[in-house]
Amino acid sequence: DSDLPFHPMLSSKDVPLEGRVDVMNLRTEKSGSKAKTINKLHAFPGTSPIYDWSTLEEGAEMEGPALVVSPFATFFAEKAWRIRVQKEGCLIASRVAVAALPVHEDTTTRLSLFTHRFQALAEDMGALLERTAFSVNVKERLDFSCALLDKNGFLIANAPHIPVHLGSLGVCLREVLKEFTLEPGDVIVTNHPAYGGSHLPDVTMMCGAFDEEGHCLGYLINRAHHAEIGGKYPGSMPADATSLEEEGVILSPVYVMRQGKADWTELRKMLVEAPFPTRSLSDNMADLSAALASLQSGKDALESMGRDYGRTSLDFYMKEIRRQTAHKLKKSLEPFLSKLPLRATQYLDDDAALRVEIREGKDKLWCFDFSGSAEVHPGNFNATEAIVHSVILYVLRLLINEPIPLNEGLMEDVEVILPLGMLNPPFRDMEIMPAVVGGNTELSQRLTDTILLAFGLAACSQGTMNNLLFGNEQFGFYETIAGGTGAGPGFNGASGVHQHMTNTRITDPEIMEFRYPIKLESFALRRGSGGEGRFYGGDGLIRTIRFLAPVVVTMLSQHRKEAPYGLAGGKEGALGEQYLILPGESTPRPLPGCFSRAVPKGTLLSIFTPGGGGYGESNYP
Repeated sequence: DSDLPFHPMLSSKDVPLEGRVDVMNLRTEKSGSKAKTINKLHAFPGTSPIYDWSTLEEGAEMEGPALVVSPFATFFAEKAWRIRVQKEGCLIASRVAVAALPVHEDTTTRLSLFTHRFQALAEDMGALLERTAFSVNVKERLDFSCALLDKNGFLIANAPHIPVHLGSLGVCLREVLKEFTLEPGDVIVTNHPAYGGSHLPDVTMMCGAFDEEGHCLGYLINRAHHAEIGGKYPGSMPADATSLEEEGVILSPVYVMRQGKADWTELRKMLVEAPFPTRSLSDNMADLSAALASLQSGKDALESMGRDYGRTSLDFYMKEIRRQTAHKLKKSLEPFLSKLPLRATQYLDDDAALRVEIREGKDKLWCFDFSGSAEVHPGNFNATEAIVHSVILYVLRLLINEPIPLNEGLMEDVEVILPLGMLNPPFRDMEIMPAVVGGNTELSQRLTDTILLAFGLAACSQGTMNNLLFGNEQFGFYETIAGGTGAGPGFNGASGVHQHMTNTRITDPEIMEFRYPIKLESFALRRGSGGEGRFYGGDGLIRTIRFLAPVVVTMLSQHRKEAPYGLAGGKEGALGEQYLILPGESTPRPLPGCFSRAVPKGTLLSIFTPGGGGYGESNYP
């Protein structure tokens, strides 16, 4: 661990005498006539005792806390545990007593361990959700996220899932808890933007974990994208939607479990009795059952940690993760203080403005002010407060060049000014709720590049998820298509990858052709689409699909009119394009970046995704 002042190749002679400390009283045991003793490595003040695994002899014992290291593995024993050395260097650990960890001892080592345990908990939740889900979108594309939040509803740790999900999960839980309670055995489901939802296909499930006395240890939460959850068109992302209910079933927070007893009745009713009901109820219910299993595994793991270490210890290390993250961010932001205020403006393809000013805050260190951004969008390019929160969290995480979990310690010293408008529309009034699906997928990408431009960190990436949907009354398909990333000082952009607010896979050709009536005609890099410069932007992709049945096709995208910007003299990335070739025709028909259209069997659709912007002036004429 980089936080530990120890290197396995050091010997005691490499350490100055004043830096060494006596690490512990050694125990010895008689084995015949030979005494077995422990050879110890040096340790430093404030760290656990450290032992060289290769020198430990059979019969030796050590009391925790202690580290046992070798070039190939590291073992850490907590306080109240004893290690005994067996034959051939095998270690047996046994609990001496059950007690909460003293949080004031060896914080650095334990914080690293707890951070990894919290992350592993979220990763295990994600692995179970992936294995048990049914839909292609969750099982194959991995369009889901899992996270652990503290007892106050703030994000603590997550698996490396979808940034646009993760940054909004804390907002979602806190909004739900304003009106609902999560007691032991309770589980709530929602996708409502007023409660921190991103868009309707993203369904969030949450529960609490509690100790034996009923005290809350923290919350577990996951969010999975359902490729079909109702709406005007299959796929639940109609390009021409102007109201929220046209995009699918609106799930206001609903209990699916109370006091450990599951009851899906109300949720099922909501899914099938909405104005635009789901077309794939069985898929929805299968994925929701997988989400519940994932949630239960996380709850069990956190409650087990509570029994092992005590509520006080968990509280301390959750707070410490946020505190240290806030401290690291403060150091990372120091070089920008002399440049404040930082400003940037970008325009969507329909000329709607995105503006940000980053300056010193009144009550906090930093202020992100989005005043001057467009009014409520008449279509579906409306974001939510949770999405804006996700974008800021993500960009701030980029500024810390260390392996830390995405957590809300990043927002400790940040205030946000978010006037009513496209980035903060009204959702409480059922009569005027605007559409949001483009706000989640597209506005989040465009806003990320806008803030990156303000900081001057990198040229613009493709700035879109290239959302492609098709289906009929029997199914709905959804995928996002990768493109090029922006170049930056000292690096070229990457080609053909998802970036920033999305982190999904693209559908495998075999799965796609087996499950859906299509043929994947081509899938290749779009050579030369990255912007030129001292460092080149990444190239986009070309994806061509032939439909083997009549379907309704929908696409939501950006950078079809406004090119991805270059930086420091670098050139723009290529605009995205899309074409249809109808049966019996040979001439491609250009399509707008956002459309919903019924097409007959045999239609060919080709999508050319944008390239990333270049950085710096080119060395070539």
